[in-house]
Amino acid sequence: MITREESESRISTLQRQLKGKGLDGALFIFPIDVYYFAGTRQNATIWIPVAGEPILMVRKSLARARNESPLTDIRPFPSSKEFASALPAEALKIGFTYDVAPVQQLNFYAKMLAGREFVDISPLNREIRSVKSTFELQQMKRSGDILSSIFLNVPGFLKEGMRELDLAAEFEYRLRKAGGEGYVRMRAYNQEFFGGLAVSSGAASYGFLDGAVSGKGLSNTSPQGASLEVITRNVPVLLDYCGVFNGYISDMTRIYVFGAVDPELQRAFDLAIEIQAYLQRELKPGVICEELFLNAVEIAEQGGFGDKFMGMPGEQARFVGHGVGLELDEFPVIAQGFKVPLQSGQTIAIEPKFVVPGKGVVGIENTFAVSPQGGIKMTDIPDGITFLP
Repeated sequence: MITREESESRISTLQRQLKGKGLDGALFIFPIDVYYFAGTRQNATIWIPVAGEPILMVRKSLARARNESPLTDIRPFPSSKEFASALPAEALKIGFTYDVAPVQQLNFYAKMLAGREFVDISPLNREIRSVKSTFELQQMKRSGDILSSIFLNVPGFLKEGMRELDLAAEFEYRLRKAGGEGYVRMRAYNQEFFGGLAVSSGAASYGFLDGAVSGKGLSNTSPQGASLEVITRNVPVLLDYCGVFNGYISDMTRIYVFGAVDPELQRAFDLAIEIQAYLQRELKPGVICEELFLNAVEIAEQGGFGDKFMGMPGEQARFVGHGVGLELDEFPVIAQGFKVPLQSGQTIAIEPKFVVPGKGVVGIENTFAVSPQGGIKMTDIPDGITFLP
């Protein structure tokens, strides 16, 4: 649970931003946004005025919301006819998150609040949430520690000849036993993510997932993640998993191999480590995200792997790092076009990866916190390839 002080801090930060934008308040209907401000993930809508106490209006479960949330005003969701009276009559300009609200929902609220103006505050909301409090950084570190402990145990259950799916099941079993919640929330429309990738020969495949590696998956309806391909000698095994604990996500990747890796793959892996080291040094307040991405691309090109950086040739992801927190695709993004400065307390998964058709996939991923000293590693175990006999 979040404390009243934590909730009040988040709400007051939002209220300052709303005031600066000339808004009278904001309505949040997306579950994880409601949780962020109210501390409960129930079926609810939260009204946050530009000044004063918020109102949490709950469809279900009202009893659980009252037990979990530190907010004072928690009430049943009103009828459509009564909804407008829950908001002050002078609240005419209302913030709304267009990035996740279906048109049907926007129309529903606009009809109940006829005569009010709705304004998209999606970027504002995402920027606020990108900067983590001390409490959130503690949750992120705990998540990273638990996830790291499972990665350290992989040599004990990874077996030559097992299917990718078997490896995924073994990893996910341990993750769940450790208290992993399983939900890996993504904000982007049309993106789905099961929780992780356990891939080897099936890794070098095309897929819809906006990432460097998708995996082959089990069917055309689920074209990502582990497949029925068998893990063989001298072919890298990539494990890319999220740990979700108390809602907060850590994200990391490690490479394992029985025998040896192709020399070209080893060079690519060493280049991934070099790119990660550069980015970690530069994860400081004020550094521009796009510049980091372009410099990472340049390192990859100078190393001779530019066309294999961040995905299959011709279908490469155009980022090398993404914000993580309550969602997997938070701000900031280390990507072309993201011309914004980093801020202290932001948490980012840095994931330089290379796909070499016919040979395999290699790379590294760790979750870092932005600080004046550079990136603070929150998934702190060795980065090197684990070679198995």
